[in-house]
Amino acid sequence: MKTVVIGMSGGVDSSVAAIKLKNDGYNVIGLFMRNWDSTINNDYLGNPNLNNNICPQEQDYNDALEVCRKINIPLHRVDFVKEYWDFVFTYFLDELKKGRTPNPDVMCNKYIKFDLFVKKAKELGADYIATGHYAKLIDGKLAKAVDTNKDQSYFLAYVNRDVFRDVLFPLGEITKPEVRKIAHEYGLITAEKKDSTGICFIGERNFTKFLENYLPNIPGDIVNIDTGEILGKHIGLMYYTIGQRRGLNIGGTKDRCFVVKKDLDKNILYVAIGDENKYLYSTSCIIEDFNFLTDERPNKCKCKFRYRQPDVNTKVEYLDNNMLKLDYVRTKAVTEGQVCVLYDGDICLGGGIIKEVKENNYQFFFFYFESKFYYLHFYLDIKLVYMVKYI
Repeated sequence: MKTVVIGMSGGVDSSVAAIKLKNDGYNVIGLFMRNWDSTINNDYLGNPNLNNNICPQEQDYNDALEVCRKINIPLHRVDFVKEYWDFVFTYFLDELKKGRTPNPDVMCNKYIKFDLFVKKAKELGADYIATGHYAKLIDGKLAKAVDTNKDQSYFLAYVNRDVFRDVLFPLGEITKPEVRKIAHEYGLITAEKKDSTGICFIGERNFTKFLENYLPNIPGDIVNIDTGEILGKHIGLMYYTIGQRRGLNIGGTKDRCFVVKKDLDKNILYVAIGDENKYLYSTSCIIEDFNFLTDERPNKCKCKFRYRQPDVNTKVEYLDNNMLKLDYVRTKAVTEGQVCVLYDGDICLGGGIIKEVKENNYQFFFFYFESKFYYLHFYLDIKLVYMVKYI
């Protein structure tokens, strides 16, 4: 009998994943990870749980313990608080200091759940490791889950591809409603437990107050990028991301305002007015540190710049040092620091970090019609189309 060590989070997904593994005939062992300590990590400002009788991590552990007792599997516990700080949270803070938009969930999967967790699972005798992620493996390749609304392959694109040889995703073929139905059938305490939200393993926080624990506030001007007019004051560049429109506290404008640029040297937050403002959009970007999950290198595929964002058609140019240049259809709020993930159908090709975002004002289209070539010069900003040359 093969042994599977499954990450038990205290939520409904890992609970049902464990049931499915046991029903499939595996010897199942639960392993709970504790990755955050509010006292050690000075997590006071913005923490809504300070006056609770029990912290959320301990409540999650108790729920996981109850589920494991219910389905009759052992539960072990491991502490990765220091490693989470070193590999995930430090990256998160460093990226914010650079004015970029980090994704700690992606790094948590890379360094904690699918690295340190795997090593601990092997110590417990694991032939395979499993999690409650909504994802699939097709011939060893990471792929989207059946439940496209819950698919989490985006967050797994930075994991070392070799790890997937020993990974099982029991929820890849079922939907979230089915998961809750199974949990009810087994009378699990987690059947109606809310899904975790917020920063990976930290949870819900007042983001502004939370960051004050670690980074100083440096207020500055909010400036209209088109006119140079000062529209208001920001509370610190780290609190804003490209494309953001809520929480700017700007009055007196007829149309909505969006964050489009941060000037760290001058401490200026630039905004653009209107949903169709050219500064909101881009058609090209450079990706760095791309993690290839397959050997395929298609020149055309789909990309995803944010979780839950619709896939975007893109052309790929493969550069040196695991860098890529993407040219894509006009897309809103592509942001430096975000994770960009490529897909060929449902297969995840890998992911990397957006290093630089460009707006291509010029695109060239070549048409062939009745043995005659037309060169069409298309200027996006002013929507002017004219014939350059006729042969």
